[in-house]
Amino acid sequence: MDIVFAIGFVLLTCSTTIWSVYAQEKNFVEMTLVSNAIGAVCLDGSLPAYHLDRGFGHGARNWLLQFEGGGWCNDVKSCFERATTRHGSTKYMNKLEVFSGILSNNASLNPDFYNWNKVKLRYCDGGSFAGNAMFYNKTARLYFRGQRIWRAIIEDLLHKGLDNVDNVKLIFLYPFALLSGCSAGGLATFFHCDNFTRLLPETASVKCLSDAGFFLDVRDVALNHTARTFYESLINLQGIGNYLDKNCTSSRYYPHQCFFPQYVLPYITTPYFILNTAYDVYQFHHHLVPPSTDLHGHWNHCKLKMSECTPYQMNILQDFRHAMLRALTFFYEFSKKGGMYINSCFAHCQSESQDTWFAPDSPRVHNKTIAEAVGDWYFERNVTKVVDCPYPCDSACHNL
Repeated sequence: MDIVFAIGFVLLTCSTTIWSVYAQEKNFVEMTLVSNAIGAVCLDGSLPAYHLDRGFGHGARNWLLQFEGGGWCNDVKSCFERATTRHGSTKYMNKLEVFSGILSNNASLNPDFYNWNKVKLRYCDGGSFAGNAMFYNKTARLYFRGQRIWRAIIEDLLHKGLDNVDNVKLIFLYPFALLSGCSAGGLATFFHCDNFTRLLPETASVKCLSDAGFFLDVRDVALNHTARTFYESLINLQGIGNYLDKNCTSSRYYPHQCFFPQYVLPYITTPYFILNTAYDVYQFHHHLVPPSTDLHGHWNHCKLKMSECTPYQMNILQDFRHAMLRALTFFYEFSKKGGMYINSCFAHCQSESQDTWFAPDSPRVHNKTIAEAVGDWYFERNVTKVVDCPYPCDSACHNL
């Protein structure tokens, strides 16, 4: 009896120790307003902002920048509404942000990037940090200054040590930098990846990561180009066209298509990692089956619970998965420095959530967590291009 009790106590103690690692006190990081930039303002004219968690130890000269996500506004009405929320004004943002997942400062929760300088760029322009325009009438104004916000934050960070990565060559170590983002922020990485590389010293090892930002140019279930139409109006409103990749816009594609990652990715020279689910729920709900195509709610049960999807609906979702994999075929086969992690979860954004980034029950593909796959790719420990089997084969998913 005593032996059984002892064994049980040891197992309980080990289990408690393991889980206590994942129950660490949350890391709250203060907001910094950027006040010295000309014309770099949020939709409502308020100052842009970021949160900086300083690195330490051997990671003190390395930098990880994370674009915040949060959708878009593509017309004056929706942008005015957005300007009264945290997605359009720093006046309404929380002054403290919890850093978790890829932003965690705990080695047990974020083994490869925990001690880097980590920055969250707050999102308040409604255009994935891509525009440069203004709307005004007799009573109000809207500022679409995503490009200026990006440059203002970078310049502020350069004064705070981002450019000090050049000093690392004095001790014969390579400095590291990673530009990442989630959702609309993940899309922003495609627009600024190579620019970020050019802003840093040549000695720096710069790479980019898009989490849930690989938005597809696909038709919806009614065969309409809902996503393309939405982004075209966004591009026109916010003056984004002049900032799209020139190599892409001068190619065989319709210029506005260069807002989609599948068309611009081949022209990006900086090493890239694509993190996405094959059944991205944002694209599923807004681009593949937008409310305008389902007025009678036939898709409601399927959207809420995948097991409730009819065979017809599941075939459409599998076709969507195939479309994503086709769009990534060239990258998968020919990108020597690229990485990829496409799982079969019904989720959206997996790098900032501790549960999905790195935890005992995190999603796995080929028995590898997202954090392990990204770390192996970044530090070139292993070739990391993994594609999950189609739903419903993966029982490790966090279907959010």
